[in-house]
Amino acid sequence: MKLWKLLFASCAMVSASQAGLAQAYPAKPIRIIVAYQAGQGTDTATRYLANQLSKELGQAIIIDNRPGAGGNLGTDLAAEAAPDGYTLTMGTNATHVLNQYLYASPRFKPEVAFEPIALVGTFPMVLGVNAKSPFRSIDDVVGALKSNPRAADIATPSTTARLVVELLKERAGLKLFEVPYKGSGGAMTDVLGGQLPLLVDTPTAVRSQISAGQLRAIAVTSAVPSGLVPGIKPVAEQGFPNFEVVAWNGLYAPKGTPVAILDLLNTSLNKILARAETKQQLLDYGFDPAGGSRQQLADFAQAERRKWEPIIKAAGIRAE
Repeated sequence: MKLWKLLFASCAMVSASQAGLAQAYPAKPIRIIVAYQAGQGTDTATRYLANQLSKELGQAIIIDNRPGAGGNLGTDLAAEAAPDGYTLTMGTNATHVLNQYLYASPRFKPEVAFEPIALVGTFPMVLGVNAKSPFRSIDDVVGALKSNPRAADIATPSTTARLVVELLKERAGLKLFEVPYKGSGGAMTDVLGGQLPLLVDTPTAVRSQISAGQLRAIAVTSAVPSGLVPGIKPVAEQGFPNFEVVAWNGLYAPKGTPVAILDLLNTSLNKILARAETKQQLLDYGFDPAGGSRQQLADFAQAERRKWEPIIKAAGIRAE
């Protein structure tokens, strides 16, 4: 009986300590490490959310851009920070899923080094064609392949774009040919110029060409339709169920950060993400707003690892 009383008292003391910690936090400015350059999509969205979170918490939030090594440089720095809630990082599908399979010797495992806070937003990739192309759906592409194998040359300006192609190869058994580009500009120029029939890129990268009537979107890679590309059917609704490729951002803290602080940050962030003005702003930045519990982010990221690890290894994709 005495042992149970001691255990109960110990648990009560821990709970009281956690509650007191949450009440005292934050007592000084918070730093959010962004492992990408200032002005890039992740950075822009993080700065907006940091401004809103600062108002919620009553404390300044500083953005610390640490680009390099595909996001590994800044993320490694965040992993080594003190787990006290004063250093956070805006993780991405690259830093917290893909990089550990793309790089030969990653210095950290994201599922071990970080505590999830909340999924911030996602965005699909877009399959696009020159507006003069006869292709209007995935079926059109599949049909063209039967008579002309070169109809499936696809411009891929990013690793995520290449993963779309690899997943299509696996799920559809299609003979697709990737033509890698260092950025969106060159890929778009060649598709609009007629050198290549297909392009995979982000909604932000293709938005202006679609609006100008130069590019036609034939599919998005989210599991459901996206507000970022209204009216365009997902690949999953064009004969390939369960097809999904999304890039995403999620807020993380170093492993060992007190649960009370993590819960406070999750609650505050979800409150911000639920606002209509936040949703519209994130859409303008190129993200479908998300949110949810800490466990939902953990489960989502783990499902992403299970999906992409075998595909990346089978295709032999490495970071360039």
